[in-house]
Amino acid sequence: MNSTAALFDLDGTLVATEHRSRAAWTRLFRAHGLPVDDTLLATFVGRRGKEALADHVHRFPGGTVDELFEEAVGYLTGPDSPAPYAVPGAEALVKSLHAEGVPMAVVTSGLRDHAGELLELVGGAGLFAAFITAEDVRRGKPDPEGFTAGCAALGVAPADAIAFEDAPAGIAAARAAGLRCVAVTTTHPADALAGADLVLPDLTGVAWPTLPLTSAR
Repeated sequence: MNSTAALFDLDGTLVATEHRSRAAWTRLFRAHGLPVDDTLLATFVGRRGKEALADHVHRFPGGTVDELFEEAVGYLTGPDSPAPYAVPGAEALVKSLHAEGVPMAVVTSGLRDHAGELLELVGGAGLFAAFITAEDVRRGKPDPEGFTAGCAALGVAPADAIAFEDAPAGIAAARAAGLRCVAVTTTHPADALAGADLVLPDLTGVAWPTLPLTSAR
């Protein structure tokens, strides 16, 4: 089924950042003498950092979500932070869609400044017609607000758009907004992404606009 617009998650979907985020969250917990493991780190993937952190703030005596989040951001952007890199196929896909005149938006749980820097790795923010970031929504993924706002900004109906995601929270948000969804296994195994219409290893060779998707459920 053909589609008229593409809405992309950023971290883990267009740009590989999970290794960097995991390092920052790990450093935050360990700096406060708290244990951290893969199960805990998985609760942060695909969500706004402050919302995910709120689930754990009770473990930080005297700490506030805002203070802890700023500390984590400092670790994220520090000189020893692991470098992000483009997901295979992401730059080629984004540039191809832009050349074809396909409206594109970024719907990310990250901050706007963070998003702008990362998009340089796939051709630059100028390729996208709209940006929905953590600062633009009241409720982050898995709430559909971000994708609903992205479709409105592009002037397209959700049923005519495809979301690209890498995390269960993002897939749930896209589906709740009425979009079909393609998921990539960059941060989660395929069985964790079963809510998507199509699961791929990365964005290499994506055949827009004839992806094998059905009508929105």
